[in-house]
Formats: sequence, C-alpha cells, structure tokens
Amino acid sequence: MNLTISGYSTALFSTWYFIEELGLLFDCGDGLMSTLLQKSRKIENVFISHPDRDHLTGLLQLNQLNARDGFPIIHYPKDSSSFPALRDFSMKFDPHVKGTVWHPIVDRDRVWIKKDIYVEALRNNHVPAAENVFKSFGFKVVQVKYKLKQEYMSLPPLDIKKAIDTLGKEATHNIVETILLAYSGDTPAENFSYWNNAKILIHEATFLGDEVEIQSHRNKHSKLEDVLSNVAEIQIEALILGHFSSRYSNEQIDESIRELCKKFNIQIPVYRVLPGQTMFDILSMPSLLV
Repeated sequence: MNLTISGYSTALFSTWYFIEELGLLFDCGDGLMSTLLQKSRKIENVFISHPDRDHLTGLLQLNQLNARDGFPIIHYPKDSSSFPALRDFSMKFDPHVKGTVWHPIVDRDRVWIKKDIYVEALRNNHVPAAENVFKSFGFKVVQVKYKLKQEYMSLPPLDIKKAIDTLGKEATHNIVETILLAYSGDTPAENFSYWNNAKILIHEATFLGDEVEIQSHRNKHSKLEDVLSNVAEIQIEALILGHFSSRYSNEQIDESIRELCKKFNIQIPVYRVLPGQTMFDILSMPSLLV
C-alpha cells in the first residue's frame, strides 16, 4: 500500500502527520487546519501521542469544523486529564461537536480503523509516569491479511470453500501482519524493537548534540545519533525524521543526518521534516542519501 504522508513537526511549536489514504492523523498541533483546508474532512481517526500543547492545540479547530455524528474519533492516553477538559470545553463552546468520539487508550490497545488495518498504542517514557499510568505513546499501523495454508492450495475451489466453511478461516489460513507505518511520538531513543520490520518509521530527533543530557528534569526526547544508531540495528524500508529543535539551521540538520547515516552505514531512504516547514507527500521527495 502506497501512503501519502504530509506533516509539520518543529519541537516546542507544533507537530502533526496526516496519512491521507487511511484518513489517519497522528498528533494535532497548530496550523493543521489552515494547511489541509478541505482535505481535513478526510480525517476520521486522530491518535494523540501525549498532552503537550504542541501536539494537541489544533484539536479545537479540527473538531469545530469537522465534527459530525461519530467522527472524528480522538484516541488519547487514558490518564491525561487534558483531553476530558478539552472535550468538555469544546462542547460548551460549540454544542454541535457532540458527535465527536473521545476514546481513552492504554498500552497495547488495538484500534481497528479499517476492516484489515489496526493501530496499536505502545507506551513510551517521554512523560514520566508510574507503570500503570498511561500518558505517552508511540503507534504502529498494521495491515492484517489471511493467506490460505499450503495444504489447501491444490484443492479445487469448491473444496477450499467447503474447508473454510467447515473449519473456519482461522484454521485454514495463516495470518500475515505488515507494519505499514510506525510513529514514535515524542520519546527518548528506546524500544526500537517495536518498529522492527516497519515499512516506514517516523521518529523524532529533537537534538543534534548533547543538549539532550540537560533535559533530565523535563519530558524526554531523542538525539539524532541515538536514533540512527538504533535504526541501523533494525529492518525498516524508509525513515522520516522530525521534531528537530528550531535552534538548528536546515544545513546543520541535513549535514548531521548525512554524516551519521554514513557512520552507521544506513542504506535506506531517509527523509526529514525541517523546522518551520510543512512537507507535503514526504515520500515523494528526494531522499537525503541520494
């Protein structure tokens, strides 16, 4: 499945990624609506990674302009009180948004957004919290297909149908899962096994240098070198980097990515969302490694 991914991601200011074919939005920072305009009507499911303002302040406008019965469905970390507060405020401010669904989620929850595609929430440690408290997630988008088992393939079509009717699909087919897309959300560089075998990984890379070391008293972020060293140890087909700090120039970011990709022998296409720039159809752009 080819995916059209557009987004904006600048640390502290705003982050969002829109996957057009799936009607799927990850995070909802400022500027989403003025960028997508009528295309925002395609958004059915919104997954918010955590309650920082740069990831959720676009929700009010998205909801006010696009709310209808049963949509959008806003999936959020269960223990983040910001979301019930936003829900209650929005309904008082504009009662016509009462059709919006606000859905709290916990670690490993699977939400089916299509008949063959689910989104799984995966806890990360961006927001410090107790083990049974859920405030920050990454997500993976998984397509599920059923492949007829080898022992049935040589049978005539009517016999195959009879076997399926008698034994059931689970007994006659193998389940094949494909990770179409993974999104780290804001996170320290951790748990890369979550993203192994993803076709596309969107990962934050807030810092180019050791500034990450002085952030211990705040929510945790990733350093570019740590991200790329971990990416080198897993199997993915393409990487999108974002959430860079605006303290860096575009040239610094691109030079650092190229140098570190060379250091860790990364051969896959690598794309980036530069600070202050909205990127449309990211995967159609030239890879930095070309």
